[in-house]
Amino acid sequence: MALQSKLIVYLAIVGVLALMGGIIFYASLDNDELALIEIELTNVKLLDVNTVNNQAKFEVTFLVTNPSDKTLTVSQIDFQLYGNGELLGSGLYSTADIALPGRALFVSGAEIPLKNIFVISKSDVNSEIYEDVINEKITSFSAEGNIITQTSWSETEKKFKTGY
Repeated sequence: MALQSKLIVYLAIVGVLALMGGIIFYASLDNDELALIEIELTNVKLLDVNTVNNQAKFEVTFLVTNPSDKTLTVSQIDFQLYGNGELLGSGLYSTADIALPGRALFVSGAEIPLKNIFVISKSDVNSEIYEDVINEKITSFSAEGNIITQTSWSETEKKFKTGY
């Protein structure tokens, strides 16, 4: 009798492990679709210059497109912003503190602009670059970084490089 009850316990453990493996496999089926996400830097707009703190505030806009058949959300865009090839600083767009159902849904074919506030301090960049930035003499902007997309089952991180 004791041997039969041990066998049942072992079979139950194997069954639970197989179920967990099946769930992980099912979740990974979305990864290829999530990797199709497209991101493009479309606008960098000067909002405010604080002469007291020597800071400039910008609105950075990314156009995110979902060419896949899966509905997904964007939880984070971590990026480095460049102006005329010079590093201006790092930025972060994040909705990680918002529950998945409360985020913008990217259905198949959706193009949604995501805006973020980006602050440059004069002490963090070359003073000539800072002057060009606040006088709007920068002719080209580019960004590179990572975008994290999610479905209810899966999460994928993709590197990007974009500019105008």
